[in-house]
Amino acid sequence: MNVLVVRLDSFGDVLLAGPAVRAAATRASRLTLLCGPLGEPAARMLPGVDDVIVWQAPWEGVRPPMVEDADVPGLVAEVRAGAYDTALVLTSFHQSPLPTALLLRLAGVGRIGADSVDHPGQLLDVRHQRLPDRHEAEAGLDLALAMGFQPRAGDDGRLRVLPVPDTATLTGNGPYVVVHPGASAPARSWDAERHAEAVQSLADAGHRVVVTGGPAETALTHLVSGDVAIDLGGRTTPRTLAGVLSGADALVSGNTGPAHLAAAVGTPVVSLFAPVVPASRWAPYGVPTVLLGDQRAACAGTRARHCPVPGHPCLGDVTAHDVVSAVRKLLKESA
Repeated sequence: MNVLVVRLDSFGDVLLAGPAVRAAATRASRLTLLCGPLGEPAARMLPGVDDVIVWQAPWEGVRPPMVEDADVPGLVAEVRAGAYDTALVLTSFHQSPLPTALLLRLAGVGRIGADSVDHPGQLLDVRHQRLPDRHEAEAGLDLALAMGFQPRAGDDGRLRVLPVPDTATLTGNGPYVVVHPGASAPARSWDAERHAEAVQSLADAGHRVVVTGGPAETALTHLVSGDVAIDLGGRTTPRTLAGVLSGADALVSGNTGPAHLAAAVGTPVVSLFAPVVPASRWAPYGVPTVLLGDQRAACAGTRARHCPVPGHPCLGDVTAHDVVSAVRKLLKESA
């Protein structure tokens, strides 16, 4: 069976598709993952993926392309050439799978399944209804099960990536805690100064601290690292970041891709979680986690990218002491 799995949004979203991908791979002679540019690095790290198609949809992301620039005919032709027997269209709880399903139908995919609250007409062969407040990782696996794909015996359904590289040359030897101060949306970000205070407090508590961030976040990681932490801002690829997180005692991070990557390598997470999306659906999955932040704040459920409440109260009351205490709690549980 030639299987196509679709997840068109971000890095962390593609990681959360991993359990469904592995279930589909059990019956696939070949499995292809269709994803967006932001999700491509994660797609190439998922077990069970044989090939990756990258396409930027005009209905996904903060700055989607114009429809005429998205080369829809090119995607339809590529999918048609793949001769897929079945496709799983994975979406978040607030996204519609129907635009994707229409393109797959035009491309001749034999059987298409997705979660859909809207009437799909002839676009879906399996219209699945996700359970209320289901975690994104579980919802994807539920769809795979509805499509007839059973996980391999012994698969615990957690997030997983392919083996990661040894990164001791970056982190040095000995235990350490990772702090990742960046986030894809300002509403999900804790203040840089608070991150710096937390790094100093972690160091004062006896932890070696490693600060990570992307190429565009080097000024942020430099500020947060101060003179007490190892600054890896701009120095990791997604695979080497997975290695850094795999060796860590814990990660301190907002609701962003590296939190899901930490979960995929089995590392506990202190989650500075702004409730603009619900933690029940988006918290780090399958690893010990301490949630910090007021989950009942006025911004809850708004999906806002910029905080709609003056003072950012959902995270504004979190202190460096809270972070140190949360790390201590996770390390005690791990021990």
